Amino acid sequence: MIETCSKRCMLFGTVCLGILTIVVLILESQLADSLSGSHKMKNKTFPTENNSTCWMHQPYSIISECHPCSDFEIRSKSIGVCIHTSFKEILKCENGETVTRSCDRVAYLEERAYWKFTIWSFVIGAASSMAVMLRLRVLNYRAKRRARQVLSNGAI
Repeated sequence: MIETCSKRCMLFGTVCLGILTIVVLILESQLADSLSGSHKMKNKTFPTENNSTCWMHQPYSIISECHPCSDFEIRSKSIGVCIHTSFKEILKCENGETVTRSCDRVAYLEERAYWKFTIWSFVIGAASSMAVMLRLRVLNYRAKRRARQVLSNGAI
């Protein structure tokens, strides 16, 4: 069935699938952001510095988003929360207390890894497509040359 599709039809289908993929990724990220604030964070408990739990009982603001701990902090164990997940975030509770807690992932690192994967997939896919197209041209050229030789010899 796919053999009967024209190049234009295949290109149109590929573009439509690409647009659909981008739309799904955008919707998924929007839904993930809206759900992560309400359900996921309330159920997870991360280790905190000085065993302070003011962020569980009071409103808090995030001073520093989740980011990786430095190698020195991990090796020296100077900040206890870096031992568990190697990521930390700094919170400020309503009563003025500043708390460092462990967190499980860094958004910008995950996004960078996703884009690396996407770009490498595109590069490998484009290189594979070019190789297939070049091979097809070579095989077509050889078939035409053989047909010319057969016709010029008059062996029909």
